[in-house]
Amino acid sequence: MSALILDGKALAKSREQQLQAAVKKFQDGGGLQPVLATILVGDDPSSATYVQMKINACARVGMGSRFIRLPAATTTQELLSKIDQLNKDPDVCGILLQHPVPEQIDERACFDAITIEKDVDGVTTQGFGQMSMGEQAFGSATPAGIMTLLKHYDIPLSGKHAVVLGRSPILGKPMAAMLLNANATVTICHSRTNNLAALVAQADIIVGAVGKPELIKAAWIKDGAVVVDAGYHAGGIGDIEKAGLENRVAALTPVPGGVGPMTINALISQTLESAEKLETC
Repeated sequence: MSALILDGKALAKSREQQLQAAVKKFQDGGGLQPVLATILVGDDPSSATYVQMKINACARVGMGSRFIRLPAATTTQELLSKIDQLNKDPDVCGILLQHPVPEQIDERACFDAITIEKDVDGVTTQGFGQMSMGEQAFGSATPAGIMTLLKHYDIPLSGKHAVVLGRSPILGKPMAAMLLNANATVTICHSRTNNLAALVAQADIIVGAVGKPELIKAAWIKDGAVVVDAGYHAGGIGDIEKAGLENRVAALTPVPGGVGPMTINALISQTLESAEKLETC
C-alpha cells in the first residue's frame, strides 16, 4: 500500500486562484476590497512569521490587509479597545488576533470581543457554539482547512471512528465538533487520557493536534488509517511519528505542506465570505 498524500500546499494554491477570481468578481459587482485586520501583540518571531504569511496570502488573492502591532506590555483593556475599533470599522471584514498573546492578557475575553460577523478565524465562544450545533458560523481556521482537505480528497467520514488528540478551544475541540457534524464517531484524547496507544489503534481517522513533536507513535496507528498531522516543530517534524506510515496507511498529510497552507486558505476564504455578507464591505 502506498499512502495518498493529502497535499494541502497544492490545494491551497488551486483555491487561491479561485479566490482571486471571486474577489475580482465581488469588486466588479460594486463591493469594496475585502480587508483582513491582523493584531499581533508582542515580538514573538514565530507569530510574526505566521502573520506575514497571512498578509502575503491576502495580497495574492487581491484582498487588503491591515497589520496592527501592539507592544508586549499591552493590557487586556488596551487590546479590547483596539478590537472594538476594528469591530466598528466599516472597511474591515475580518479580524484575526494572533495566538498566543502575552500572559498578562485575558486571551479568551479578547477573542470573544470580536464580533461574530468578523470572526473569520473562528475563535469566539458564540461562533464555536453555533458551529457545534450545526448552525451558520465561521469555523476555526485549522479545523475548517482540514475538513476542506479531507473533502477534496474524498476521504469518507460518515460512520468512521475519528480520534482527535488535543483539546485546544481553537483546534482540538472544534475539530471534534466538525467531524461529529460530518457523522463520524469521535474520541477526544488529551494529556490525562489513559491507554492512549490503544485508543489511537482503534482510529480510522487520526488528527494530531497536541503541540508536542512525535508524541503519537507510528506503531500505534493501524494499517489503512487516515493520518492528519496539525503539528509543526523545528526540522519539519509534526505531532505524529511518520516512519513507515507511507507504506501502511491509506492517506496522510505531509509536514510541512499539509495542514498549514489550508489553515491560511480557510482564513482568507472566510474573510471573503464575510465581505459578501457585510453590507459595508
